Parts: sequence; C-alpha cells; structure tokens
Amino acid sequence: MTSFTKSVAKPRKSVGARRNPEAEAAVLAAARDLVSEKGYTGFSVEEVARRAGSGKTTIYRWYPTKADLFIAIYTAERHASVPVPDTGDLLDDLEQYTISLWRFWASHPAGAALKSLIAEAQGTTEALEALRHRFLPARTADVRQMLKKGAERGQIREEDVDDKVSLWVGLSWLKLLVNELDQESSVRRLMAQITGIRSTG
Repeated sequence: MTSFTKSVAKPRKSVGARRNPEAEAAVLAAARDLVSEKGYTGFSVEEVARRAGSGKTTIYRWYPTKADLFIAIYTAERHASVPVPDTGDLLDDLEQYTISLWRFWASHPAGAALKSLIAEAQGTTEALEALRHRFLPARTADVRQMLKKGAERGQIREEDVDDKVSLWVGLSWLKLLVNELDQESSVRRLMAQITGIRSTG
C-alpha cells in the first residue's frame, strides 16, 4: 500500500482547468485504493481528496460525479488487458475471454469500481446514464465482436447478437455482485446456454 493512503498527503500544485498528470494520478490511485479497501459504502470524494492531497473542487471539476470517478478507475486499471481470443470457434472464444475477465475483476480494483458504479447507478440518473451510454458500449465491444464473428461463421443468428450480449452481461455482472467469479468450471456450460451451441468440452 502506498504511503499516502495512511496519512494526509501534502497539497499538490494545480494548473487551473488543465489536468496536472501527477495530481490526477494521485487522485486515481487514492480512489482505487479506497474503493478496494472500503467498497461502495465507504467511498467518499472527501476521503479521496484527503489521501491524494487534492481539493474536492479539483476532483469534482475533473470528475463531476462518483460515476465518472468509478469509470476512470476502471479504465485506468484496464491496462492489465484481457486478451480477446480468436480461435475460430465462438464457444471457445467466449469461454476463454469470460474466464480471463472474471479473473481480472477478482484481482484488480476495477472489480470493486464496477460494483460501485452499478450501485451508484441505482440511485442517480447521471450514474445510470453514464453506465448505460458510456460504460456499457465500450466494455461490451469485445463480446459483441466475438458474437458477430460467430454469426458470420453461421454459429448463431446475426439478429440474436444484441440479446446474447445482454445475457452475457447479466450473467457476468451477477457473478461479480455475488462474489462467484471463481466458478470457472461452469463457464463453458453457461456460454453454451447463452449461445445455444452444444458444448463438446
């Protein structure tokens, strides 16, 4: 754990409307550590500011809502990229990708950030809109592409792609929210049910 999470950090210089990279990195690191330690209920912009040595007004200028901050944490953590397989078989691709993503959620603060984003979206319209229109399209693009390739190979119907994306999101978020990301042995069977492809594995 970095030292600034244990005590009040020294105030950092502001550069007005432009983001100071050092200050922004400190804010994201503080937010990442806090959401990992305390979860959604223990998360506050005030505590992020205290740990980062930044002003609340600066944080709110960069991230007007908690949802913006949770998305930024997730995006920053996503540099630990989840491979997108292309084996030539939709079921294999989805199984490998889903297991990799669940492991990522379980081992990185991004998992806690996504839980918090979902929770925040239940209480504010702004967070719901951010989740629906900013987060979901970007974060389901890989699954959508795999399903489209499966449709091109004739494994599923093209008109079913959107519904199958929704089913995949629903399943994966359920596993995240109820802490069942370790149930990897069931992934292939569940992907077979979502796609309608008979599993031979």
